[in-house]
Amino acid sequence: MKNKVSKDENQKSKLTNQQGHPVTDNQNTRTVGKRGPTVLENYDFLEKISHFDREKIPERIVHARGAGAHGYFESYGEVNGEPISKYTRAKVFEKGKRTPVFARFSTVNHGKHSPETLRDPRGFAIKFYTEDGNWDLVGNNLKIFFIRDPIKFPDFVHAFQPDPVTNIQDPERIFDFISQSPEATHMITFLFSPWGIPANYRQMQGSGVHAYRWVNKEGKAVLVKYHWEPVQGIKNLTQQEADKIQGMNFNHSTQDLYEAIEEGNYPEWELYVQIMEEGEHPELDFDPLDPTKLWYRDQFPWHKVGKMVLNENPKNFHAEVEQAAFGTGVLVDGLDFSDDKLLQGRTYSYSDTQRYRVGPNYLQLPINSPLKGIRTNQNGGQMDYRTDYGEDKNPHINYEPSLLGGYTEDQNNGQEHEPYVEGNIVRETIDRQNNFGQAGETYRRLNDWERDDLINNLVGALSQCHKDIQNQMIENFTKADEEYGKRVAEGLNSMPKDDKMEEAVHDAEQMGHPSDPY
Repeated sequence: MKNKVSKDENQKSKLTNQQGHPVTDNQNTRTVGKRGPTVLENYDFLEKISHFDREKIPERIVHARGAGAHGYFESYGEVNGEPISKYTRAKVFEKGKRTPVFARFSTVNHGKHSPETLRDPRGFAIKFYTEDGNWDLVGNNLKIFFIRDPIKFPDFVHAFQPDPVTNIQDPERIFDFISQSPEATHMITFLFSPWGIPANYRQMQGSGVHAYRWVNKEGKAVLVKYHWEPVQGIKNLTQQEADKIQGMNFNHSTQDLYEAIEEGNYPEWELYVQIMEEGEHPELDFDPLDPTKLWYRDQFPWHKVGKMVLNENPKNFHAEVEQAAFGTGVLVDGLDFSDDKLLQGRTYSYSDTQRYRVGPNYLQLPINSPLKGIRTNQNGGQMDYRTDYGEDKNPHINYEPSLLGGYTEDQNNGQEHEPYVEGNIVRETIDRQNNFGQAGETYRRLNDWERDDLINNLVGALSQCHKDIQNQMIENFTKADEEYGKRVAEGLNSMPKDDKMEEAVHDAEQMGHPSDPY
C-alpha cells in the first residue's frame, strides 16, 4: 500500500538529488537546442545514471532468492523444567527476555529472480540483536546437509548450478556428483520428496543443521541442535502442485509472507533444542558431529525454549533483505562452535563472502549493525561512515594495549570453556560414516504419498542421466533400503528417457504466433 502525503508535509515530498539539491526537471536532460546533443554539465543526469549503473551488488553465490521480515524472539528460560542457565549463560535465553530479530528465508542454488516453486533446500537464517551483540543462527529448512567436509562445498554448488557451457541446470551433473558422494544419499531422499518444495515460508521448518555448543557460567559445555517449528503447521508440495503454482505465480512465497504480516497474521515459530553431552558417543552408529545425520527424537528429546514472531515487513528490500549479511561464526557469550568440520569451514566462508559482496564495512549497515554500541579499532576501507571515533577514547589511539586512553579489554563474566584436543594433523574422513542407514530410515518414515512422489521425482531426474550414474544411484538407494532401490530401478526400466524439457522447447516454437509489425 502506498503512503499518502499530507499537505503540510508537501515540501518534504519534493525530489532532490543525493547532494540535497532540488530537482526541478526530472524529464529532460540539458541539450544544445531541443534536438541537439547533450552537454557535459548534465549534473543531475550524470549523478542519477552513474548511481543507477551501480545500484546492484553482486548476487549471492548461494541463497540469492530470498525474503525477510523483522520480529522478536521471546525466551521461555527453561529446558525441560530446569533453568536454562544450567546449560548456557547466554543472556538471550533468560526467562521472559524479548530480543529483536531479522529473519531471511531463501532458496539455495537458484538465482535471485528464480521461481520459488523450484526443488531446492530453503535457507532459514535469523539475526538476533542481543544485548551482548549479534547472534546469527544460519541453517535451512531440512535438518541435515549433503556433505560433511567443507572442501567439497564449491564442487557441490557447481554440480547443482547451471552447466558452465549451456547455462542449463542438468540433473546428470547433479547425480554425477551425488552418486560419488554417498553421504548425500540422506539429503537427496529429503530433497526429492515433497520436503524439497515447502508450500511457503510461513509453514516451513527451520534448523541450525550443525551441532553447536552451549557453555554455562562454570565453563561446562554441552552439544546442542536447534529446530524451528512453525506454529502455523508444516506444509509441503508435490511436484505436480508446484508446477501448477509456478504457472500462475513464481513469487508466491515472498508474496505470502509479506501479505500475511501486512494483514496482521504474524507467523510464529517455536524454538526447540536437543542436548547431548560432549564426547564421541561410541554407543551411536554415527558421529554426532556429522551434519548429514539426524539426532533422533526418541534418543535426544526436543525441548521447547522460546518463540519467534515476525510482525514487521522491511521498508526497503535492498537495504534490509538484500544487504542482510549472516555468518555461522556470529556467536555471543554462552554460545560456541562444535568441532563439526563443515561448520568451521562455513564460519570462514560466510563472513568472507559478505566482505566481497557488500563490502569490508558491511557490519556498519543498519540491518547488520548490533543495537549495542560498537567500540573497535578496526577502521578504514570502502564506505567507512562511522562518526564516533573519539567519543569514548583518545581518538589518536587506534590500537590496544595502550596507556594513553585507548579502548581496553572487557571482563569475561564466566569461566572459559577449554575443550581438550590432541592428535595428528591428517586429511581423513570420520570413522562412523554410516552413509545409508538414516537415508533408509527416512525413506521408511515417509508417508505413502511422500514415497510415491519421491520415486517419481527421482526417476524423472535420473532418466536424463548416463546409465553408469543411474546404476550407482540405484546401488546407493538399495544400500539405504532394498525397496527404495528396487522402486527406482523399476521406474527407470519402465519409462523412456524423460524428454519434457526438449518437448517444452519444441512446443514453444509450435505454439508461438508469427508476427511482422514492421
